[in-house]
Amino acid sequence: MSRRVFTAHTPDTAPAEARATMAGVHRKLGHLPGAVALMAESPELLKGFLTANAVFEATDLDPVAREVVVLTVATRNECHLCVAMHTAALTRHGGPPDLVAALRAGTDLPDRRLDALRRFTLAVLDHRGAVPDDELNAFLAEGWLPRHALDVVLGVGTYTISTFANRLTDAPLDPPLAAYVWEPAA
Repeated sequence: MSRRVFTAHTPDTAPAEARATMAGVHRKLGHLPGAVALMAESPELLKGFLTANAVFEATDLDPVAREVVVLTVATRNECHLCVAMHTAALTRHGGPPDLVAALRAGTDLPDRRLDALRRFTLAVLDHRGAVPDDELNAFLAEGWLPRHALDVVLGVGTYTISTFANRLTDAPLDPPLAAYVWEPAA
């Protein structure tokens, strides 16, 4: 199957139901990302992802912790676009280079508490939510709360939508993200 079946829409070619959402993204970012142009084929997918993302960003997890969750999902799901985009976001949030490098490599993080978050995110993915008690207890022992465990589930769901859609459509890396290009380890 050719990925050419997916159209990178403009506001003029997008389904009518996606146009207002696309305009809002363009206003917020100053440009229309390629992934958004591709997701616009399904206005419901586009709106669903953006809504879930807004809710995830309102969780009790701080910006760096949210990026740990997102980058863990993105590397696990091998979404080159999400890794690049969220490397840039983590860098903007002041994530230190060793944290960024470890997340991109999928290795232990230099911060013990954030590494517990990364490991818990992997456990949610690996066990499809049925995280064993010892892994949940290890997460909580690092000062995370039960609500944070559920916030991780929200982040996993949100970024499963994004990573799967981006991989399915072969979403391109937008030029502003070229400095953050990523490829999965062989």
